[in-house]
Amino acid sequence: MAKLILWLLEATPKLLFASLVILILRGALWALSLFALAPLSDPLRRLPGPRAGYWGNHFWELMDPNQSPKTHDVWTRKYGQTWRFHGFGAFDLRLITFDFRAVGHVLNSPSFEKPLQTQRFLSRLIGQGVFAKEGQEHRWQRRILAPAFNSVALKEMYPIFVQKAGELREGWDKIIGPSSSSMPYPTPPSTPPPGRRDGDNLSVSSTKNIPHGIVLDACDWMNRATLDVIGLAGFGFHFDSLTDRCEQVCAAFRRMLRAAEKPPGFQELFAVWFPIVEDILPSITTKVIRQSRKVINNAGRRIVAVKREEVAQALQTDDAPARDILSLLIKSNMSTDPARRMCDQELMDQISTLLFAGSDTTSLAIAWCLHHLSLNPQIQKRLREELQSLHSVEDMGMVDSLPYLNAVVQETLRLCPPAHSTIRVAVEDDLIPLSHPIELRNGTTMHEVPIRKGSYVHIPIEGLNMSEDIWGKDARIFNPDRWMYPERLPVRHPGLANVMSFSQGPSSCIGWRFAILEMKVFISTLARDFTFEPVAEIRKFNTIVTRPYVKGELEDGAQLPIRVSRSHDH
Repeated sequence: MAKLILWLLEATPKLLFASLVILILRGALWALSLFALAPLSDPLRRLPGPRAGYWGNHFWELMDPNQSPKTHDVWTRKYGQTWRFHGFGAFDLRLITFDFRAVGHVLNSPSFEKPLQTQRFLSRLIGQGVFAKEGQEHRWQRRILAPAFNSVALKEMYPIFVQKAGELREGWDKIIGPSSSSMPYPTPPSTPPPGRRDGDNLSVSSTKNIPHGIVLDACDWMNRATLDVIGLAGFGFHFDSLTDRCEQVCAAFRRMLRAAEKPPGFQELFAVWFPIVEDILPSITTKVIRQSRKVINNAGRRIVAVKREEVAQALQTDDAPARDILSLLIKSNMSTDPARRMCDQELMDQISTLLFAGSDTTSLAIAWCLHHLSLNPQIQKRLREELQSLHSVEDMGMVDSLPYLNAVVQETLRLCPPAHSTIRVAVEDDLIPLSHPIELRNGTTMHEVPIRKGSYVHIPIEGLNMSEDIWGKDARIFNPDRWMYPERLPVRHPGLANVMSFSQGPSSCIGWRFAILEMKVFISTLARDFTFEPVAEIRKFNTIVTRPYVKGELEDGAQLPIRVSRSHDH
């Protein structure tokens, strides 16, 4: 034993040195394969596409929403419907396609999934919910959630939309006051949003009188309203965010989104590939997100406990249980079929997912709609005239059937999809079929694109929604009339509701009908009684979703100021 110990002591430095040499050699071979050998055999090398230096990329041209429409237009004319571009360098060739057949294949085939890095990022923010998962687990969660978004469930939730839209209208009416003239920019009630000081303005002096109406941040107000909606419709919980900005869960949710808005630094990007880095040395952003999620999860546990007791009592007394989404999930959990159950942590993750997908994306869509109405007074007037014929917003059938309201909502979703684009990775070698053949540099044509395992495919959601080849020369113009004449719509177009905004296939938005109906209720309630005017030049920036900001004020984060006045004051 003593000899063995002595030998180990003598051999340890040599073993460590040998292990280090092996590690370095393996790293060198990995780098050689990644940067030199693998690119030589990449089938995407044969495709047309823009050039860049070895370490050059095309992320700015394709991912900045203020630049990408022009890039899409120029490069599709030059390279066709499908082409390759540089990711992190010439060794990282990626595919982008506007070809309907290719898009449909990628979004529906089990050979493509969200990249692991994307799943990690989403999981860090909103947990392991249906929005972040892929494969069998995603299908299982979606199957359990589906009944909560059917037509019967929507009819049950509809009064909540009406209630909160009415509360928002009354709140704005009070802020405008007895006269819409000579009203200063309002100081927000209670605590201002994280990162913005109390009394800060939106390109308008906080003491300047405004001739008509009052300037409000549509982004902030819509976020608060839709949080209240998902609180009641999703969990039967009263956030009361419209009246109390300091409510604990709402404040935590806003802090989390504010942190996620910031462009990722080197540490965050590195941690996407090597998550252990954030476990050992978390960044400030990660700390904020973890603290916020802790508050949300603690509240979620209390909500689940109360809901479980309510559902159990309702079943015992043969009363109809509540129809909110969480109650339906808990009722499903009481099934004897294990395939219909979720554990408490999975329920927590669905709560985080619903808070994000059920409020943040819809609130942005409504805010963008108000923005486009403010830029187009004739469209706004025409919509208001249609809404004047609406007897009551409480009539779900009437609201849902208004043709011009539907056209305005659809056109907003087309021009301002919540997600600028989506990305998939090939989990196995595959052939992507094309409806438009690719002409290669040697003059031959390709009717399908070979793609190898690990290659990325970018689906340009906004690009498809704004493509002149699909929508005509006015593709970038807000024109609701295109939806008034079905014969003028594209014969074939991928995506739900004839736009790519809700994506397509197994990972498409499960709550798209919920979102459209909620938008219609809020727009019909607000546009009937108020007039909207622009007060600043609005630009877009990308985080998880596409957010608005005032030109020159990106550091202040997402905001969309509009001037609101009573319609009868004009």
